[in-house]
Amino acid sequence: MSDTLVYTPLDQIEKIYNELKTTFASGKSKPIPYRKYQLIQLAYLLKDNVKLFEESLAADLGRPQFEARMLDIDPTLGEIKTTLAGFEKWAKQESAPFSINFSAMRPVIRKEPKGVVLLISPFNYPLFLTLPLMASAIAAGNAVVLKPTENTPATSALLADLVDKYMDTSLVRVVKGGVEETTKLLEYTWGHILYTGGGQVGKLISAAGAKTLSPVSLEVGGKSPVFIDPKCDLKIAAKRILWGKAANAGQTCVAPDYIIVERHFQDKFVQAMQETYQEFYPDKPSAPGQMSRLVSARAFTRVSNLLKNTKGTVVIGGDMDEATKYIGPAIVKDVKPDDCLMSEEIFGPILPIMPVDSVDEGLAYVNAHDHPLSVYVFTQDSAFKAKIFDNTQSGSAMANETIIHPAIYGLPFGGIGPSGSGYHSGKYGFDMFTHLRSSIDSPSWVDMLLSFRYPPYTPAKLKSMARFMNAGLPPRPSGPPKANVSRGSWSSWLTFLLALTLAGSLMKRQIKL
Repeated sequence: MSDTLVYTPLDQIEKIYNELKTTFASGKSKPIPYRKYQLIQLAYLLKDNVKLFEESLAADLGRPQFEARMLDIDPTLGEIKTTLAGFEKWAKQESAPFSINFSAMRPVIRKEPKGVVLLISPFNYPLFLTLPLMASAIAAGNAVVLKPTENTPATSALLADLVDKYMDTSLVRVVKGGVEETTKLLEYTWGHILYTGGGQVGKLISAAGAKTLSPVSLEVGGKSPVFIDPKCDLKIAAKRILWGKAANAGQTCVAPDYIIVERHFQDKFVQAMQETYQEFYPDKPSAPGQMSRLVSARAFTRVSNLLKNTKGTVVIGGDMDEATKYIGPAIVKDVKPDDCLMSEEIFGPILPIMPVDSVDEGLAYVNAHDHPLSVYVFTQDSAFKAKIFDNTQSGSAMANETIIHPAIYGLPFGGIGPSGSGYHSGKYGFDMFTHLRSSIDSPSWVDMLLSFRYPPYTPAKLKSMARFMNAGLPPRPSGPPKANVSRGSWSSWLTFLLALTLAGSLMKRQIKL
């Protein structure tokens, strides 16, 4: 296995694009059996080479074997299998909802591929955020260009070699490179562009897509907050939060980015995190096979500077080794809103704790900033959970868990506003790369009903058109509805007891009668 990534020559990119367009136009990618063949090949591309991918992920990210399997390889294979099992049903033509006016025209929705699609993938999960999306695009009948990140050279080189070996390269190609190669790719018109990465580059991708009117979906992360209810299951909360932050050295788009906790509970929360830290790392996090590394020297410098410059108090961890790009999990308490740790998505194993005087103060802070990719809450109180979820906006809203939701079967994964656009995973990924093409087949006899549409226009035809087209409205409201005031549980019980008393009284009167 080589960790050298040989970039695709710029003058070859247009040739690759045109070859894929020609093959797509031939219809080769559209038959269901051929899509299925390609998906099975993709599954075996991964299954046959698990060991090589473990080695490449270790080379690129220092990723322990356990994390390579749990966070990247196994869920990727699971997503491909889900697509393989479901795509034939997803691809079936659908009838439009019944309408007595138009049912004779047999309106249907055709599921058609968008064309040649471009996938620009990230470094943090170079398999899980790449191959399932390729599977979705293939399942939808598209041709695919994959541009893997240059920041994981071993894994990107391995992917490129295996795509050439396992896949039909007249329909699926890998373009290797960096900024120049990506810029060249963005000159062309695409059926769809999906970019996963940072917000600044996401803006450039969106602007480039606008120039060619290519549809763009983004997954760009953000600062995902964690709200702590003082009455939560504290031991479980500490375990799941520390694991979610430390996994892949914090380089996860949905990683817990910071903690919001009421000031009086901060020290108790810190104590629980310290106990969990000792339980997780009885030796050191830097021990072999326990902790991933930062992806690059640049990433190490950025994250280590955040830790060095914080005005908060480091209460757990934070040991570093620049030579190996290692930063241990660090917990920082008493972080203020203007601290450097709150200035950007951390994307590293540092967890700031921002104490607040009330939950409302924490909600106000979150809502004053970009909508995050995830909002987390740890609580056993449904009212506390509802308060957080109902008063925030985010790509996902998760209670009593961290980071695993992108791999949960049946859930869409995507952001909102600055954290991203579009949805993927499973059927949602298939739908993203599918054009819903409206279609009708109107018989001649329909003109007996719609002859009024033809000139010359007359008052009689206007009346006929109005009878055909205009549905009745509900009665005009007298005013806005009354606010739905939630009653406390005691009020519900009181109402129930009064109803029982009334029912008993009525029964007694009937017995006397």
